[in-house]
Amino acid sequence: MTYDPTGHLLLTPVDREAPVRVQRLRQLGFGDRPDAAFDNFARKLAEVTGAPYSMVNFIDENRQFFAGLHTPSGMHSGPDLGAAPGGGGVSRFMARDHGYCPHVVVRRKALVLEDVCDYPRFAGNPVVDEIGIRSYLGAPLIDRTGIALGTICVVDTEPRPWGRAGLETIKSLAAELIEQIHRREDGGI
Repeated sequence: MTYDPTGHLLLTPVDREAPVRVQRLRQLGFGDRPDAAFDNFARKLAEVTGAPYSMVNFIDENRQFFAGLHTPSGMHSGPDLGAAPGGGGVSRFMARDHGYCPHVVVRRKALVLEDVCDYPRFAGNPVVDEIGIRSYLGAPLIDRTGIALGTICVVDTEPRPWGRAGLETIKSLAAELIEQIHRREDGGI
């Protein structure tokens, strides 16, 4: 965490691993275009957790990219999460200082926020007012090189009692996706 000159706590943690992550994402061919396999995995995340929104998210120095995205409508258009300016549908990009995935990547640990408003550090995040996010469950995607590539996460506009079961579920699903990424890298899928 750092502070700005006016003494306010900046909500997004410093990410010193970002340049190495970007190189690894480029090597894997991830982070700049939608991927049907990741969209399918995001749909699975939503089904398993019962969450309306789910993402496979890769993070660079300045932004987040949802290579996998599931919304309640099942479509990536309309007034859903993170609608693009001008009503152009759901954006697969989000600023790095929005949301909670950057915290998960830097901490390298899963994060459970049953009601983000219960946590002053997270309640002021722009996604609360701009999108209406009230709960978050996410886990890092740490690959065989030890780099946190990004996250998988689910969010809701209502508080959710994720509990220990939710934590174990999201961690298990992150491990499953990392195995798929490794098989893909090895030419297995």
